Amino acid sequence: MDAKSQGVSEGVENSVKELLGGLDFETTAEIEVPERLIDQVIGQDHAVEAIKKAAVQKRHVMLIGSPGTGKSMLAKAMAELLPKEELEDILVYPNPEDPNQPKIRTVPAGKGKEIVEAYKQEALKKAQARNFFLFMLVFFIVGYAAIEGQIIWGIIAAAMLFLVARYMLPKEERNVPKLLVNNAERKTAPFEDATGAHAGALFGDVRHDPFQSGGLETPAHERVEAGAIHRAHRGVLYIDEINTLTIESQQKLLTALQEKKFPITGQSERSSGAMVRTEPVPCDFVLVAAGNLDALMGMHPALRSRIEGYGYEIYMNDSMEDTPENRRKLVRFVAQEVRRDGKIPHFDRYAVAEIIKEAKRRAGRRYHLTLRLRELGGLVRTAGDIAKGEGASVVRLEHVLAAKKIARTIEEQLADKYLERRKDYRLFTTEGAEVGKVNGLAVIGESAGIVLPIIAEVTPAISKEEGRVIATGRLQEIAMEAVMNVSAIIKKFTGRDISNKDVHIQFVGTYEGVEGDSASISIATAVISAIEGIPVDQSVAMTGSLSVKGEVLPVGGVTQKIEAAIQAGLKKVIIPKDNLDDVMLDAAHEGKIEIIPVSRIDEVLEHALVGDGKEKLIGKLRQIARV
Repeated sequence: MDAKSQGVSEGVENSVKELLGGLDFETTAEIEVPERLIDQVIGQDHAVEAIKKAAVQKRHVMLIGSPGTGKSMLAKAMAELLPKEELEDILVYPNPEDPNQPKIRTVPAGKGKEIVEAYKQEALKKAQARNFFLFMLVFFIVGYAAIEGQIIWGIIAAAMLFLVARYMLPKEERNVPKLLVNNAERKTAPFEDATGAHAGALFGDVRHDPFQSGGLETPAHERVEAGAIHRAHRGVLYIDEINTLTIESQQKLLTALQEKKFPITGQSERSSGAMVRTEPVPCDFVLVAAGNLDALMGMHPALRSRIEGYGYEIYMNDSMEDTPENRRKLVRFVAQEVRRDGKIPHFDRYAVAEIIKEAKRRAGRRYHLTLRLRELGGLVRTAGDIAKGEGASVVRLEHVLAAKKIARTIEEQLADKYLERRKDYRLFTTEGAEVGKVNGLAVIGESAGIVLPIIAEVTPAISKEEGRVIATGRLQEIAMEAVMNVSAIIKKFTGRDISNKDVHIQFVGTYEGVEGDSASISIATAVISAIEGIPVDQSVAMTGSLSVKGEVLPVGGVTQKIEAAIQAGLKKVIIPKDNLDDVMLDAAHEGKIEIIPVSRIDEVLEHALVGDGKEKLIGKLRQIARV
């Protein structure tokens, strides 16, 4: 279907084609998706190269970066690159000399199952021969007792003999080995995700035996269970948030890395399994450890040194440059997600263009596309589910727009409730003018903006020595430093002696606390308004950092903040000039608010203040700025 038949203008069609990186297609069914997982990784070229080298040399890897940037995908891709010809099965055998120390044997992949079956067949033959002998013996005893007229005693004697022979004598099945690790059907090297695994799941365990004695106990080797480190033998062991492992577990992991084998024992001291300890079990795996930056702080120093000295440390990209080539990669990403899900329809070109537009918006950085693709993939699946529910053959633009409303983060939903509550209790106003009160803007998490009212009041100093700046609202370190910087600016630009004044700054309703310096221009405006007695236009919101020279500096989350101002019903928003290219509003929000870019504090005040004294103050500020 061409653009004309869908009622799409030529300008819109050109815009869509640009968003798609020049690709010409109708639906993502036409987009070719690479077969290898490593070739499907997007925007992490440096990591891909390192993973390829690590796979060849069997080096360990540390992946550090934000959630959803492809760490687990890279680990799975590495497993595909390792040679599957070297895979082995691991068997555990009973030890007649020491039942509590089962023996370990490795064989080529696929042979383990054959060996166990051979043992079972041999055990079956022996059991059949034994049962036949018992049957004949019982038949003879009963027959002899019948001849002697003691049939009842004969039956009792035969039953006791059968029970003793059946349950007290060693069972042939006790000698059958257990297949601990089976790689017979694997087409690639093993990949074990041990994220959040407890010690037993990670290092193996020995199950508890409720009988333990009397000839009914389960043989020790039958109770042995392999851990993730053993199942990952000749493959990849992936552990995300590795700093959440206890120091003891990290020490054991380091031992396994160094020795390439680790015995299995019971993990509970109260269990009979604690008495069992196998011979060392092979665990020659490649470790891919992952986490955020704080993972480095909680890692065992020796474990990190092992990875650093014998492997690669990689920092994942959060975003990539917004180029036609990278936009084409995101088109392929949508196609990959559709095929990987297997339950949603393919996307048409207009739906894909909206996904790419959302990738630009979520990057939070000019001329970039987000690489937090797990979150973007969630939007793809939600849009697909909506289309599937409607019985549509393809996902269209309206499905993506509907998905963006449904697939809102907890922070975005919380921000909505936050705005509703503040409107109900008039914590901020959207019209009129007030002295010392400013509608600042902030973000919750990384994806939701809120209106942050800031109130300033200047009073005679309580202290006889000098005035103070008193800020309330659970301010964190950076926010507190921003307040102090602003106080220096105020002293310079107002030209007033406020050494005998206390400046009170209140962040209204900040129950979760305030961090960052993006409220700097809001603080400065509120305080200057309070000192000079000039009202602030309450239909204006603002965000921006401030240098001690009065320059307005860029901040993060500017798009989300503007959208919060729109939802609050504000008419204008002041932002740093350097953030103008970062603004990526949804179509539903475009044109609903006047965006005013500024580069200096006097420009902020020119647009924010109203009433008598405004022009005189701004003229004085500009004169001071030129000095």
